[in-house]
Amino acid sequence: MKMTTKGRYAVTAMLDIALHDSKGSVNLADIAKRQDISLTYLEQLFSKLKRHKLVESVRGPGGGYRLALAADAITIAKIIYSVDESIDVTRCKGKQNCQGNLRCLTHDLWMELNMNISRFLNGLTLSDLIKRNNVKHVSERQDVALLQLQS
Repeated sequence: MKMTTKGRYAVTAMLDIALHDSKGSVNLADIAKRQDISLTYLEQLFSKLKRHKLVESVRGPGGGYRLALAADAITIAKIIYSVDESIDVTRCKGKQNCQGNLRCLTHDLWMELNMNISRFLNGLTLSDLIKRNNVKHVSERQDVALLQLQS
């Protein structure tokens, strides 16, 4: 499976918002700095995330984005699919035409892996990730680094 930066960055940015949700809306510029992601790229991703109703924008001073649903209602798969990322390890994208327009020898193996990956990502929410100790520690470190940059 090859997941592009689109899916990885979308999940990272959504997790960042979920971690800072209690403080109100989150500015994309802060996410960009904390996560080392281009602001322009984040803006493109967030237009898709907003279209899929995973985030909502907040206008005005202190504006930014916040989750449109509870963190326990947003699966990692939903985030990845919302930015047009596919989760597919087959060469044929499931069409069974990778060997001279015919099914290859290992098609069922890769399709089964696809199903397991999909099941895993559909069963994992932002809330689940927030509860992980290492996620909290990394987030705290990033917050301190951002404060130092802003001083």
